[in-house]
Amino acid sequence: MTQAAISSHPTRPPVDYSKKWWVLLAVGLALFLGSVDGSIVNVAVAPLMQSLHADFPTVQWVILSYLLTLTLLLVGMGRLADMMGKKRIFVTGIVVFLAGSILCGLAPNVYWLIGFRVLQAVGAAMLIALGTAILTEAWPPQQRGQVLGLAAGFISLGIVLGPVAGGLILGALSWRWIFYVNIPVGAISLLLALLYLPPMSPQNRRERFDFLGAVVMGGGLLAFTLAMTVGQNAGFTDPLILGLLAASLLMLAIFIVVERRVSYPIMDLSLFRVPAFSLNLFTATLAFVAISGVVLLLPIYLNLALGLDMTRVGLLMAAVPLVMVLLQPISGALSDRLGTRPVSLLGLFFILAGYLTMTTLQLDSSQVGFVWRMLPVSIGMSIFNSPNNSAIMGAVPRTRLGVASGILSMVRTLGQVTGIAALGAFFASRVVHYGSTELDLATPQAILLALHDQFFLVAALILAGIVVSALTWRWEIRTQAGKAPAPLQPMKDGSAVVAPADEPNFHA
Repeated sequence: MTQAAISSHPTRPPVDYSKKWWVLLAVGLALFLGSVDGSIVNVAVAPLMQSLHADFPTVQWVILSYLLTLTLLLVGMGRLADMMGKKRIFVTGIVVFLAGSILCGLAPNVYWLIGFRVLQAVGAAMLIALGTAILTEAWPPQQRGQVLGLAAGFISLGIVLGPVAGGLILGALSWRWIFYVNIPVGAISLLLALLYLPPMSPQNRRERFDFLGAVVMGGGLLAFTLAMTVGQNAGFTDPLILGLLAASLLMLAIFIVVERRVSYPIMDLSLFRVPAFSLNLFTATLAFVAISGVVLLLPIYLNLALGLDMTRVGLLMAAVPLVMVLLQPISGALSDRLGTRPVSLLGLFFILAGYLTMTTLQLDSSQVGFVWRMLPVSIGMSIFNSPNNSAIMGAVPRTRLGVASGILSMVRTLGQVTGIAALGAFFASRVVHYGSTELDLATPQAILLALHDQFFLVAALILAGIVVSALTWRWEIRTQAGKAPAPLQPMKDGSAVVAPADEPNFHA
């Protein structure tokens, strides 16, 4: 039998897996671009302020405009790809992203730069929303964990190289080159995508895009992300912030009503009735909230409490994504053999142990001691990520891979926004509790004690994820023991949330 997989599932055409490595390279480079672009711009805030004669709050929107646009569009782009074809949207995304990068480099002032960053984020949404879906379809199902681990490695590598590359570029060239550097990598990704991505034609061509659902969901997400970002400065008890949070809840309620009534919803809510989908999304959210809130604050400890210069702080913080680059492909392949649930649960235990270990950090801790304490968290995220993503993508039908990938990416982004905002506010309140009014005037002891409280809080979040994951695993074992999984309720287009006949069941 050739490498082309001949499926017995009636709705799934044969898939040629012989080009899978080229597909991985095309998608991996695109995901690498997205992660590099996020982190490389963060180190250019000061040069942008000086060169464009802009104040800090305005320059912040160079970053926030990208993040907000990305969050708003991820699910919609995934749904659009399910209707129009994943390859078409993905290739278009590369072109839009490259055009946005060129225009960002040519921006005459900060306001044009913010606008071009929105355009760049539109392209990035097409790439990030579809990366997981394309790899899920273009690789054999029994290697899903392995390929998603390799893709996660590209993302982690971008996080590692972004600040380093940004520092080198800003030291030798102008800030404009942090955008121009995207062009050669993006051009290679575009060429590979055109040559090697399979057609991935949509099966439901007659479906209509749910514009009402997209607008309501976008309004709710915009209200929530604005509340999280603006609330860091205004305070979460400010009437404006409370109003935005109330608006986001109202939009959520309206969104649920709309999605239940339209014929072709942008987000089929029946997906969330599948435990392997919804509960793994929940644990992923907790993990993203925890890691984002802690990674934001650890440089403060290293710089203000230990007195290290920012170059050394950057090198120490790179240890986390560097470990993930090395271990995520291994954990993904391991989950293909042992199942996604036990491997991802093991990762959560490592993360919990790591945060509890980090409560032993002191004002005289060595740099080596810091890295050793961070290591269990890095190992845990590496072990958890790929199997958890594999379980999520393995729980949806082929016709919904795009929207599922978009939801997963949106959860990741919202987890980061929430973690940075909510845990950052908690940390600031604990610093005040220990006797300092402002963070830049805080004593090293106040920073250390507030950070310890933060570690205990995120450990509690991870413990909640462990309990949910363990109870779900127990339920799955009981319901699946000695019998095939019960058929799930059909979706509105007639497809069912069930693994195709030629694919293993990834619910456990």
